[in-house]
Amino acid sequence: PSTSLGGMIGYRYRFHPFWATTSSLNIGMLKGDDALTNEIIRNSRNLHFKSIIVEFQQRIEAIIIANEKFGARYSLSGHGRKMKNHNEQLYLFTGLGVSYFNPKAQLNGDWIALRPLSTEGQGLDGGPDTYLPVTLTVPFGIGFRWGIGRMWRMGIEATYVKTFSDYIDDVHGEYYDPAILAAQVGSDAAYLSNPATNNTVWFGAGQQRGDKQKDAYFYLNLTFAR
Repeated sequence: PSTSLGGMIGYRYRFHPFWATTSSLNIGMLKGDDALTNEIIRNSRNLHFKSIIVEFQQRIEAIIIANEKFGARYSLSGHGRKMKNHNEQLYLFTGLGVSYFNPKAQLNGDWIALRPLSTEGQGLDGGPDTYLPVTLTVPFGIGFRWGIGRMWRMGIEATYVKTFSDYIDDVHGEYYDPAILAAQVGSDAAYLSNPATNNTVWFGAGQQRGDKQKDAYFYLNLTFAR
C-alpha cells in the first residue's frame, strides 16, 4: 500500500453529553504497487493499481473523556479567580457507510480502468461474476479534539475502514486464461491481468492471483469542527 491525500466534509450533531452522530463525505485515493515490496513472489507478480474512493458514512460517536469548562469563577462580592477554559474530548466511533471505487492500472503512460477488462475473467465463461464498483463499509476509529475557543475545535482522527469487497485493487482470485482474455476483451486485458516478471511459472492460468480476503483501508484526518 501507499499513502495519499484526501478530504472529508460532514455534519456532527451532539445529542447527549457523551454521544454524537456524524454524517460525512470522504474523498481520497488508494494506491498499491508490488514493486514496492521486497517479498519475491509479490514483487514478481508485478501488479499495481490506484483507485479513487468516494465514501458516505453515518457514524455514532461515544465520548469517553470530556474536559469542558468555560468562563470565570467569582464570589458573590464580585471578586475571585478567573477559571481557565478547557475544551477537550477523547472519543471512539463506528458506523456504516458506502464507498464507490474504480481501480486503474498504468499502461503505456495511460491509466486504464480495470473493471471493464475482466482481468480475472469476470463475466466470461468459467470466470466469477462481474463485481460492483460500490461496497458497504464499516468504519472504526478513535479521535481527540481540543478547543480553540468556546465553539470551535481542532482534532485528529484515525480510522480503519473494513469493506465488503475484495476488488478495490481489482485483485481477488485466480489468473484467467490470457489467450481467452486477448481474444474476447483485448490485448490490454491480457497483459494487465498478468504482467508478471522473473519466475512467471508461479502465475499461470488457474493459479492464485489474490488472497480472497475483504479489502480494508486506513486514513488519518485532521479535523476542524464546532
